[in-house]
Amino acid sequence: MNKLKLDISDISMHLEMAEKLLEFAGKEKVFLFDAEMGCGKTTFIKSICKYLGVEDAMSSPTYSIVNEYKTKQNKIFHFDLYRVKTEFELYDLGFEEYFNDINHVFIEWPELAMSFVDSYVKINIKMEGNNRYLYAEIF
Repeated sequence: MNKLKLDISDISMHLEMAEKLLEFAGKEKVFLFDAEMGCGKTTFIKSICKYLGVEDAMSSPTYSIVNEYKTKQNKIFHFDLYRVKTEFELYDLGFEEYFNDINHVFIEWPELAMSFVDSYVKINIKMEGNNRYLYAEIF
């Protein structure tokens, strides 16, 4: 199974959907979120983080570019690259140092990050009628 579709319309089901997404991803730790503004990328990433054991307050990294969260097992890095204009800015952030086999990395607006990742789960969130669907594919 290389593709997954989840109905994430009901926020009360997000933890269950996060579990299904992580099971689908297997050992993959890098998730690239590609969706229009306001589709729920940050909200769903917060749900994944909560499922993984983050107890800290979580917020969008729109202005900080990256938020770091800790779990008992590892760290989670949540990037929002919306304001980043060039790959050189990512090099200045030490972006390539965030990727390893232990930590989860969630990236919103991932276009500039593509040259830094070898394998990943591509996430697309789409509104279809009154429902919100998450589509996942492993690359």
